[in-house]
Amino acid sequence: MIKYMKYFIYLFVFIAFFPAKAGSYEDYFVAIKQDDSRTVESLLKRGFDPNARDPKGVHGLFVAVSEPSPKVAGVLIDWPKTDVEPRTKEDESPLMIVALKGDLELARRLVARGAHVNKTGWTALHYAATNGHLTLIRFLLEQNAYIDAEAPSGTTPLMMAAHYGTPEAVKLLLDEGADPMLKNLQGLTAIDFANRANRKESSELIAAFIRSRQPRGKW
Repeated sequence: MIKYMKYFIYLFVFIAFFPAKAGSYEDYFVAIKQDDSRTVESLLKRGFDPNARDPKGVHGLFVAVSEPSPKVAGVLIDWPKTDVEPRTKEDESPLMIVALKGDLELARRLVARGAHVNKTGWTALHYAATNGHLTLIRFLLEQNAYIDAEAPSGTTPLMMAAHYGTPEAVKLLLDEGADPMLKNLQGLTAIDFANRANRKESSELIAAFIRSRQPRGKW
């Protein structure tokens, strides 16, 4: 009899516990998308896993920075047990998305928690250059981001800035030491990227920079 009583008690606890967990899971991701930091923090304090992934396999922090839900992202970044380097199937990190969106404050907090500035393949600097976010570019370079990082295609941050970014971003990268002569796997240089996108000002900036670095003839 005692044996059966224990069985029913365990069964009751399991039935009561499982829906609570399931409900917490749903509440967590709804709160992330709504930038409801209070609910997220409350769930974390009750023991919810900060590294839970949504039904598509995406980490909660990545969801927060992608929405964007900056208040929730801040809570998750500051939570000691949060992995700040989760990757997507495309090998994107939260720092890369923050760099793409130009959120300097979240970038600082992520790096302070150990987010990787440098990695193989696409990097946060590529993403910052893509949208011409000068403050993010400067910050990442201050954190020793490799200025000529190569994506799997051989594309560099300067190439991304030349094609998608701004002349100001191109100039900043050149001034900081980016190599305009590098070629990607298709044999294209940064100036080719600029010309393909009809970015005349960026093309002229790169051309002038290359000419200025060429040795002058002797008379």
